[in-house]
Amino acid sequence: MSDHDEPVDPSDVGETDAPPVEDKPYKIIFEANKCIGAGKCAEVSDNWELSLDTGIAAPKAYFVGEEQVDDEIRAAEVCPAKKDRGVIHVVDRRTDEEIAPDPEGDGTLSVDW
Repeated sequence: MSDHDEPVDPSDVGETDAPPVEDKPYKIIFEANKCIGAGKCAEVSDNWELSLDTGIAAPKAYFVGEEQVDDEIRAAEVCPAKKDRGVIHVVDRRTDEEIAPDPEGDGTLSVDW
């Protein structure tokens, strides 16, 4: 089995340029290649912008603090892509668990890449 067959460890994604965990304990993992451009994320979170040129949303920041996490959880929960499983994932960097959308209910990262 190659490294590409192994599940992605959420603690590894984007950490090379990450702010301290104490400042921004949550990270967003976004499957942009599976975004369907519904724009629901941008409706519920100021951190998300829908590009009218590409039809794809993008977060302004990939690391957020306690004051922003509820909006990011909501954005993950309303995303209709992947048959309502969503392409926005909110991970608690302290535990490496996916807190939203967490369709399996076990905290594992539900990214399909």
